[in-house]
Amino acid sequence: MEDLDGAYAGNLGNGAIMNKRENALAAMRRQNPEHVPFVLGMTSPVYALFQEKTGAENPAEYWDFDSRSTNFRNPSQKADYSPYLPGDLPEGTVIDEWGIANVPGSMFHFTKMVHPLQDAKTVEEFNQYPLPDFRREECWQPIKAEVAAYQQRGYPVSGSLEMTIFEVSWYLRGMENLMADMMQAPDLATALLDRITALRVFQARKYAEFGVDVLALGDDISMQTGMLMSPRMWRKWFKPRLAKVIREAKSVKPELLVQYHTDGDCRAVIPELIEVGVDILNPVQPECMDPVEIKQEYGDRLSFSGTIGTQSTMPHGTPDEVRMAVKKMVETVGEGGGLFLAPTHVLEPDVPWENILAFVEACKEFGTY
Repeated sequence: MEDLDGAYAGNLGNGAIMNKRENALAAMRRQNPEHVPFVLGMTSPVYALFQEKTGAENPAEYWDFDSRSTNFRNPSQKADYSPYLPGDLPEGTVIDEWGIANVPGSMFHFTKMVHPLQDAKTVEEFNQYPLPDFRREECWQPIKAEVAAYQQRGYPVSGSLEMTIFEVSWYLRGMENLMADMMQAPDLATALLDRITALRVFQARKYAEFGVDVLALGDDISMQTGMLMSPRMWRKWFKPRLAKVIREAKSVKPELLVQYHTDGDCRAVIPELIEVGVDILNPVQPECMDPVEIKQEYGDRLSFSGTIGTQSTMPHGTPDEVRMAVKKMVETVGEGGGLFLAPTHVLEPDVPWENILAFVEACKEFGTY
């Protein structure tokens, strides 16, 4: 039974009632939580449907999700990226704070990227490229107040830093070019990856200084058929840089939990993600990895966020099938803690409203230990 301030009836063995922050952190540390925490994300058409159906504006508040997040603001003084981009970009193109041009595609979030460093040929060009200046106080100053406010209300807070190194690097360079650099022009790859890593270290340390509970890192390093690159290539180029970001953050706040996101089948490197300090794996995509098997193999060292398929159960299942999927995950992956339930991606427009309700209701119905 949940009361109005988000605390669940129950106790820690001494009469104290867990609030959502205490419960979620206990779950992610596999320390006997009272209920399985949950959250979901949605694309803009689904958000519009949410508004239409509920009359509310904030899904996290309306359904009382078990966590909140904060992030760096984009710099108000964005660099002039016109020298790095074509002059004939179509109407509606959005140039983000990194200088990456997003040309409108067939749907709102299916855009075509124009990579500003795709033609760079020298280390000097990589070093001179104007990365966003997240060191500006305006970019990080609001985070401290947000963290404190959410935690005072009894919620855990994650600091968003996905697309940590690999993804933002290939967005800038182009995936084929970056892969070729790693094989044929390592000085170019090193120049780009080192600059991105240094920026991410700064951001990770700031999040830790401001007291976030979870540092949310991630790069899509795998496909549904396996890794996007060989494990050997990942070990050479990305493992040590990821380890540095995590090490620097945990040097500021040793109890900080680190979540790592990658879609697809990343089983080839799960032990090494644990080795470098990852505490939570997201989203454990059931279309290509069995969450129950992953729990059985790594559940003593790793917690899991996600597990409910957005290619299968959420769009194509019945409400009862959604409910049963949630129940199964609670009883298996959630055994002994270690589960934060969520769909494995933001919900797309093909997810029926009834299935969204079924997910939320099932989390609350079946999620109590």
